Amino acid sequence: MIRSVPRSRLFDALYMVYLVAFFVYLALPLLVTAVFAFNDAPFPSLPWQGFTLDWYFADGSASADGSAGRTGLFHDDGLLAALWVSAKIAFWVTLVSVCLGCVNAVLFERLHFRGKEFLYLLMLLPLVIPGVILGVSILVFYSGMANDVSAAWGIELDLFRPGMTLVVMGQVTFIATLSTLVIAARLRKFDPQLEEAALNLGATPLVAWFTVTLPWLMPSIFGAAAMAFLMSFENFNTTVMLTGSDTPLTVALFNRLREGSTPVLNAVALLLMVGSALLAALVMGRSNK
Repeated sequence: MIRSVPRSRLFDALYMVYLVAFFVYLALPLLVTAVFAFNDAPFPSLPWQGFTLDWYFADGSASADGSAGRTGLFHDDGLLAALWVSAKIAFWVTLVSVCLGCVNAVLFERLHFRGKEFLYLLMLLPLVIPGVILGVSILVFYSGMANDVSAAWGIELDLFRPGMTLVVMGQVTFIATLSTLVIAARLRKFDPQLEEAALNLGATPLVAWFTVTLPWLMPSIFGAAAMAFLMSFENFNTTVMLTGSDTPLTVALFNRLREGSTPVLNAVALLLMVGSALLAALVMGRSNK
């Protein structure tokens, strides 16, 4: 909005109403989810029956009337195992995606070669393919290859069967593209004369990269890493097609919802919201510094 253009009070009022309505629309579902994580009721719905921390800390002990007790998040072995699986997947996806992002950024921003534009468009292709289609394609390709190798030579390629490795490979296909775009945007602003000065002072190209270029890219690398970790952690469409016996959190939550929602799922959602907010605040604070 251009501040120098005169605006009427009606326009300012309507604009403020729009902003309030927009942010309420974004925040209200999250707020409701957070509130029902503390509701002393077996279902995450009204009426409000009092405040409780059972959905976090209850250990499943039987109640006084002999009925099965509640099991909170921190005593739910299934959800904790799924949380750990998602954390491991997100770690490897983040590591691989950021490394590929740095290499791709140098490839597209520093080098000039025939077919560069075609490769750039090919890199962007996973972003426009629906996640389910991407997951199915990866599953069919690698499972088919594993079956063919097993039938022809009797070698079992369990690496390409549904499981954690295939989930990491599937998520990297599109998260690496986003990491590349973030890091390349930062590299585009870098002055190559700084590297040339380091080379003139006796540094090798490798030393110049690690002492000059890489420190310049660190804010974008941290930002790309945070984005990759969060996107991997919350991904469902691609993950559900590639998961094996080790179930990630998003798939575990989906399976629980099919059985019937409980406030434990709200507790998980609130924990993830707090963790995401802290990670975003950490990255923003480091970028500002």
